[in-house]
Amino acid sequence: MLDCAWDAQEFTAAEAMERTGLTRSTIIEALDRLIRLGLLRELPNAREVGEYRKGRPSRRFELRRDAAVVVGVDAGYAHLTAVVADLRGAQLARVAAEARSGRDDSDQRRREIVQVVDDALAAAGVERTGVLAVCVGVPAAVDASGDSPPHRTGFWEGMNPGLRELFAPWVPLVRVENDGSLAAVAEGAVGAAAGSRDFVTLLAGERFGMGAVIGGHLLRGAHGAAGEAIALRWVAGVDSDRGLGSLVAEWARSDAMADRIPPGHPLARTPHQELVASTILSLADAGDPWAQTLANRAVLVLTRIGLVLASMYDPNRIVVSGAAAAGLGRIIDEANRVLPDELHGPAPRIVASQLGSDVVVTGAVMAAVEAARRGVLRLALDAGRGRLSGVASFAGGA
Repeated sequence: MLDCAWDAQEFTAAEAMERTGLTRSTIIEALDRLIRLGLLRELPNAREVGEYRKGRPSRRFELRRDAAVVVGVDAGYAHLTAVVADLRGAQLARVAAEARSGRDDSDQRRREIVQVVDDALAAAGVERTGVLAVCVGVPAAVDASGDSPPHRTGFWEGMNPGLRELFAPWVPLVRVENDGSLAAVAEGAVGAAAGSRDFVTLLAGERFGMGAVIGGHLLRGAHGAAGEAIALRWVAGVDSDRGLGSLVAEWARSDAMADRIPPGHPLARTPHQELVASTILSLADAGDPWAQTLANRAVLVLTRIGLVLASMYDPNRIVVSGAAAAGLGRIIDEANRVLPDELHGPAPRIVASQLGSDVVVTGAVMAAVEAARRGVLRLALDAGRGRLSGVASFAGGA
């Protein structure tokens, strides 16, 4: 019954019977119980809103989307973003900050992540006790329990320094996920892979990250490392796990230092640190010969990655995600033109994400909503007092 309520904006008991196949008496009992638990509210009936004509007016119900909030966090290496949303995922507040701790100061990283969450809650006007679920995305392998396995340089542990335990004392439902996996969650729900059950998301910012959904299931692997892109370092023609945007900028700076940018070129006198991918790719789209040579190198890299992903996962779609995706249209078009000739079977379609730099935090919010949807009823029933213990928003009742 709760699933039915979560899927519908508002509904009647008769509509719930049709959707669930339950009897009217069972439906009414479940509805009244969910109202007592604070998860549903009863709306004015047809007579009270002026729509009643004849017969007995239908009782109308809806999910209490404001009963609690969820929080999604993109805890990147250099940037932190927290979004507070209602139980349907509608954004209430968003706060971003720089991450200054790096990977070597776990205590400072934990403080920074908690601070950005607290700042977002304050912006939304919500106390900590109003949070039902939180999901944190990190640039690290993460297993099903939310922990990261040991990394030979300590990077994974540095990015995920016990974040599940950090929030557990005051958040009933805590989920930690790899950032590429959360990008896949977002793209599959509201992005360029909506409707697909077999796709791979390729985060293409500073470094590549991947999330794979095959047969409708998000892949993790034995230790949560299924989306790690380190294998790309051994792919001829790629040779790195650096993202496309980062690679294009790096190639441009190398050309500048070696005086390979043509004299009189618009970027010839640009300081090296200001040579960024978006500018170079815009020039390539406009027909600039030097910029096109760099764009062609990016096409080769993306095509080789497409070949690897097509051979490993057999997806019908590869979604290039992240802030860099918006400027990669020509590169994606060229890779799509070449890819079918290099494969033995059907080629996946490479597409650009429209979710921009918020793709990970969008996926984190959706994952937090999913955790809330799966866990709230158990929590409410376990509380044993007719309300969800510890969530202040339920205290008012219905």
